[in-house]
Amino acid sequence: MTRERGHGATGEQFELRRAGSRAVITELAGSLRLFEKHGVQLTETYDDDRIPPSACGILLAPWPNRVAEGRWTLDGDAQQLDITEPGRGHAIHGLLRNTGYRLVERSEHRVVLRAEIFPQHGYPFRLSHSAEYSLDQAGDLAVRQELLNLSGAAAPVALGAHPFLRLGDEPADRLTLTVPAARYFPADPQTMIPAADVPVDKQTDLRGGARLAEQAMDRAYTGLSAGASGRVVSTLVSDSGSWVGLWQDETFQYVHIFVTSKYPGRACALAVEPMTAPADSFNSGTGLTWLRPGASFGGNWGITAQLH
Repeated sequence: MTRERGHGATGEQFELRRAGSRAVITELAGSLRLFEKHGVQLTETYDDDRIPPSACGILLAPWPNRVAEGRWTLDGDAQQLDITEPGRGHAIHGLLRNTGYRLVERSEHRVVLRAEIFPQHGYPFRLSHSAEYSLDQAGDLAVRQELLNLSGAAAPVALGAHPFLRLGDEPADRLTLTVPAARYFPADPQTMIPAADVPVDKQTDLRGGARLAEQAMDRAYTGLSAGASGRVVSTLVSDSGSWVGLWQDETFQYVHIFVTSKYPGRACALAVEPMTAPADSFNSGTGLTWLRPGASFGGNWGITAQLH
């Protein structure tokens, strides 16, 4: 494993190599800055001297997505998180987006990083978040995230990640997105805070595949169906039959799909975000885990591909 001590915005770069694959993870936010197989880029990337655009590749803890207006209630007491999405007035993507992770273990094809969450505005708990990135014998990427509660009281937690998938230089109009989800969360278009989940309909059902270029969404799904491997896999498939997929284990019961035309240098970019709870879980309780003192909570996800 290559470890480069950078002076740019994302700090040290941890490079993994195995079986023709390469992954680069950053000190800042434990972000997956690059994943490629045999030279084919399978995630969006960015320069190491800039903040991850659109939260590209960052890890999300102790909650993914949004907390409405940064407000929630703990044992009857109002809590106010710092507002980190000023445009909508919410707290977004947890508390580690601007935190450096420290190295715990490393090898040529595996790295373990850790970051600490200290008590702060609206979140009076101390937690430790660890992330293990590894390349398997086939060169596929596996990620394990885990939270440890170092507080003296039970803490509300959820996990997520924000990788952007791509399939080399294939244009979006040649790619089909498939998500094996039977339910989704309608959201207010102004606040993007969801209501309760409902069955997918003709416009929102991605089980049969939909052309990526025809989509524009910022939507969470659930009711996920696992394949023969026991994993839920959302895929991006080209007309030639090549594909890249994000898999998630049973801990991650939700997946957020974000398709944007605003990613730098890309006409269309796709984030497939595994989550253990949807947006605003601190208020709805949906998917939320109350982690007792000294206990751990974690899950696994990864990226696989078949290239022609």
